[in-house]
Amino acid sequence: MDRKEFLSAIGVSAASLVVINCIGCSKSSNSAGNSINGPSNVDFTLDLTASANAALLNNGGYIAFNGVLVARTTAGAYIAVQQSCTHESYPLIYQPSASHFYCNNHGSAFTETGGVLNSPARNNLSTYKTTLTGTSLRVYS
Repeated sequence: MDRKEFLSAIGVSAASLVVINCIGCSKSSNSAGNSINGPSNVDFTLDLTASANAALLNNGGYIAFNGVLVARTTAGAYIAVQQSCTHESYPLIYQPSASHFYCNNHGSAFTETGGVLNSPARNNLSTYKTTLTGTSLRVYS
């Protein structure tokens, strides 16, 4: 293989990697503005005494379970929204100091009630009801 053939082969390989990475970045692309909805028919109960749910014992704590992000606000209320961003379905985190849900991937933010604060997301999050009975937290549609 001469130098020209080698450089040509490298160029094709690099171009292939770029295309593959671009396709992978789009994940479940939402460029048409379609909403990526959270799970439906949600109904589960979390035992707040279980170590897996310990974060919910503290104001500002949150966990992800069954596609739902369950958080305890700084005021102590329990809230629940879909776990994935409506922009491209990346996982959200709860930022209690800012009182919002945030997508680290593209920077979308949502209110504690699921409303869009900033783009690129254009659709609100699916929200779920919560009911606390003793140390059991029910999350449901």
